[in-house]
Amino acid sequence: MTPEVARPTAPTRPRRESPWTIVAQAAAALAAGMGIGRFVYTPILPLMHAQAGLSSGLGASLATANFIGYLAGAFVGIAVPAVVRSTATLRGSLAVMVATLALMSVTHDGTAWFALRLVAGAASALVFVIAVSAMLSRLQAHAHHMVGWAFGGVGAGITLSGLLVVVVQAASTWQAAWWACAALAALLAAVAWPLTPEPETEAAEAASPAERPRTHRWFIALFASYTFEGIGYIIAGTFLVAAIQQGVQGWLGNGAWIVVGLAALPSCALWTRLARRWSRPALLLTSLSIQAVGIALPALLGGVAPALVSAVLFGATFMGVSTIALSIGTHLQVPRAVALLTAGYSAGQILGPLLAAPLLRHGYHQALLLGSTMVAIAGVAAAAVCIRFPHHLAPRRLDGLTPAPQEELS
Repeated sequence: MTPEVARPTAPTRPRRESPWTIVAQAAAALAAGMGIGRFVYTPILPLMHAQAGLSSGLGASLATANFIGYLAGAFVGIAVPAVVRSTATLRGSLAVMVATLALMSVTHDGTAWFALRLVAGAASALVFVIAVSAMLSRLQAHAHHMVGWAFGGVGAGITLSGLLVVVVQAASTWQAAWWACAALAALLAAVAWPLTPEPETEAAEAASPAERPRTHRWFIALFASYTFEGIGYIIAGTFLVAAIQQGVQGWLGNGAWIVVGLAALPSCALWTRLARRWSRPALLLTSLSIQAVGIALPALLGGVAPALVSAVLFGATFMGVSTIALSIGTHLQVPRAVALLTAGYSAGQILGPLLAAPLLRHGYHQALLLGSTMVAIAGVAAAAVCIRFPHHLAPRRLDGLTPAPQEELS
């Protein structure tokens, strides 16, 4: 018998991570941190009113607590740039967010609820900023519609949690709704756990402000647009479902939030596909215009069809606006663009309910018209971004973020 000759083995190469794996991980992080951790309060709120004796005033305060926490988390991302590239902070924020969801069910104390929603808001902001930063940097060499599918995780989280609350509502209590959503968020957090931001390279650290392109003029207009969008979006996000329930009886009133989530799920991928053919600032203006119309519809027209169209238009644009705006901010190469834009957006969300509160004495219609007006103003600022926009900038790494290939993003 001839002895077997050992064959030389080729040197092993490091295994490259599939871009779709990154998409799945980022989508799961956004579904857990935003779709559930941030937005699940909307469908659970009526249950807490009916079963836990939650007053309207305390309900509004809990929403405000979440907005304040979100703003605080965004400011942490601005003040401590290393946080944006911290895997430990991402995982810790996911864990904290799951814990706050579960703990909402174990107390009836309004102060405790306020603190939990405050912490949940901060954790959601950190998850959003870190996951988006990791996604944009790791998917830079791939088709940009992949980023859109990752952003679609927010819509998936809204849809899944909304369906879960509807099922639990039919058979159980408000406490069970929080527990079920906490379990769903934990499952999604486990999928997102391997996601790791890319560390900043030495070249990026060495880049001086003088070497950066002068794009602040466009970024200021973008920041204003995204801040006004935060005002209008949160007015609609807070009162749209209630306005539809007030005007339409039956399944649509209870299922409007699920319709919003279903429309949001594919919307980001669609907007990023369109960005391959059309200018992103022009798409931002278009999406804001569509959203303004969608928010105003239930205030101007009654019936099932306008309510359904409104839910679809709002769902199809609110995450698309975020996707486009953050992509533009990254392209402009302003340091910590994602955190800065998120801070403006969350500041707008604190202002929105305060501006709308005096209008609620006569129902929700005037509040929705105010929200539509704020989004229209955001569109005017977006039009300023369009003027002589610098589509062609040399790629440069900032905050661990590198714009995708120009042909995908221009």
